[in-house]
Amino acid sequence: MKKLVLLDASTLGEVPNLTKLQQFGHLDAYPVTLPHQTAERIKDADIVLTNKVKLDKTLLPQAPQLKLICIMATGMNNVDLEAAEQLGISVKNVAGYSTHSVAQHTFALLLYLLNQTGYYHEYVTSGKYSQQHIFTHLGKAFWQLQGKTFGILGLGNIGSQVAQIAQAFGCEVIYHSTSGKNTQQPYRQVDLETFLDESDIISVHCPLNEKTHNLLNYTQIQKMKPSSILINTSRGGIIHEAALAKALDDHLIAAAAIDVFEKEPLEPSHPYLNIKNKEKLVLTPHMAWGSIESRTELVDLTVQNIQQHFAGKEE
Repeated sequence: MKKLVLLDASTLGEVPNLTKLQQFGHLDAYPVTLPHQTAERIKDADIVLTNKVKLDKTLLPQAPQLKLICIMATGMNNVDLEAAEQLGISVKNVAGYSTHSVAQHTFALLLYLLNQTGYYHEYVTSGKYSQQHIFTHLGKAFWQLQGKTFGILGLGNIGSQVAQIAQAFGCEVIYHSTSGKNTQQPYRQVDLETFLDESDIISVHCPLNEKTHNLLNYTQIQKMKPSSILINTSRGGIIHEAALAKALDDHLIAAAAIDVFEKEPLEPSHPYLNIKNKEKLVLTPHMAWGSIESRTELVDLTVQNIQQHFAGKEE
């Protein structure tokens, strides 16, 4: 019987199909694994499942039975792929499971800011609405998406889904390819300066790498419209975090919504948690990917990865 070890089950939340993993053998599912606990937990494992727990070249040799690492995410930077290959350990990730979830959350954040939902909810629940003499209250201006220029930074699967939704709202979609290679798209491709200058909304969907790290810094944000909204549901570190906090306090842009951070979770001293104009910034805890449907599909695709790896091999 194979031994499976899931190192950070809490990152999956309550997911209904996790028991499917038990078809391959005995499953030990740990809610959280701290660095000093990893070696002990993987030492007898045939299959290790991880979302974010790091498996480096010092740890992998300590698991002599290990045949397969299943990364329950798309990014593979938490596993030393070279060391795994040298030890004959296969590594499989999962891609494409969260496209609709991330796209949906992108618009949930955008519409919350655009429609001033927090302000109007508070106006009604505080009792202020009950005290007025007319049927409506328009204390804060809000705008339609129709007719706006929607800029997408990185037009992969998620960016393309966001583009389709933006078009359904009546937006003109433009995009900037951070690699410079993604040119065959049905939308207008522009250079970064034009992208920043023309976009009413900027939604970040590019990978984090040497080219994109701190790509949107204070100087670049200065090129954006004062009425623009910036959203990041991709990777922390693409936006320079201290620069964005300062830009919001300096009223360079109208608002921002952020789901991902360079270091997660946030430190209490993080610039985002200490801005003056708190109504300009909406923060969520790296959960755009995590609809119940996407997490269920993530487990199903992980099960498929295990089945494919062991297909035709002796049990």
